[in-house]
Amino acid sequence: MIDLSTKYLGLELKNPLVVSASPLTEELDNIRRMEDAGAAAIVMHSLFEEQITLESQWLDRNLSAGTESFGESLTYFPDLTSYNLGPEGYLEHLRKAKAAVSIPIIGSLNGSSVGGWTEYAKKIEQAGADALELNIFYIATDSDMTGEKVEQRYYELAAHVKASVKIPVAVKLGLYFSSMPNLAKRLEAARVDALVLFNRFYQPDFDLDNLEVVPRLILSSPYELLLRLHWVAILYAKIKADLAITGGVHSAMDVLKVMMAGGRAAMMTSALLKNGIGHLKTVRDELLSWMLEHEYESIRQMQGSMSQHAVADPAAFVRANYVKVLSSYAMRGL
Repeated sequence: MIDLSTKYLGLELKNPLVVSASPLTEELDNIRRMEDAGAAAIVMHSLFEEQITLESQWLDRNLSAGTESFGESLTYFPDLTSYNLGPEGYLEHLRKAKAAVSIPIIGSLNGSSVGGWTEYAKKIEQAGADALELNIFYIATDSDMTGEKVEQRYYELAAHVKASVKIPVAVKLGLYFSSMPNLAKRLEAARVDALVLFNRFYQPDFDLDNLEVVPRLILSSPYELLLRLHWVAILYAKIKADLAITGGVHSAMDVLKVMMAGGRAAMMTSALLKNGIGHLKTVRDELLSWMLEHEYESIRQMQGSMSQHAVADPAAFVRANYVKVLSSYAMRGL
């Protein structure tokens, strides 16, 4: 019998399919359907740093004062006091989710500074979360902010949260770093249990008619998986922390690639938004079929088999691939 199990964040998962943070988890019925369709774990929708900050009545009063004068900056953000039911509502929803299913439930905090994260990390742990994912969304726009300072910010945030809880902690990273291996090593020194690659930075768009900067959401495509495979394959065997991929995972073939690169979990949301929660079952069934056809006995058997550490030509992940790709393109019809 084929064994689909894997271990992520110290949790024994029945397969590598993990639902990443999204509005889909705001409904308990969806969470139950995810488990029934084959999800091995679920990352809850995020509790945002801005929500925690807005709990302060003092800040709320100061934001309200002069709203007419600063409407351009204030109206860009949604009403986060009630978004996702607010911080306390989030914790209650997490408790209900944990009681509704038997698979692991992973809490999610989204922000960029220490602030109230330590307090709410503890509260998420107390609410019953099996693990915690820190979704760090920070873009340096200050010309005096060096890359070293940015990375120190990540390290300090991860270290503070990790020290405040006993449950496993994963850090979800963006891709804009000068040395991803060094940052991964530093976060491992902060004792984080896993790295999730990569956070998708949703770029704002311009409304030319109204001369406004507006948010824009574009779901991921399988093409986005390539960059994530690249870095997981490089980091595999270089750090002890677990590796997971989010962004671009849409099919069983994508999941297989994640495992062979060295991932412990393949996270998906866009594929479920496009195809429905039942798509999880399709992916799981196709995963089993492929493994049976290619005589794989387990997921663990393939993990890391296509990493830089394991392949015959490690240079394929660095400059050699760059040169080969450019030289292989032949211009025709000119």
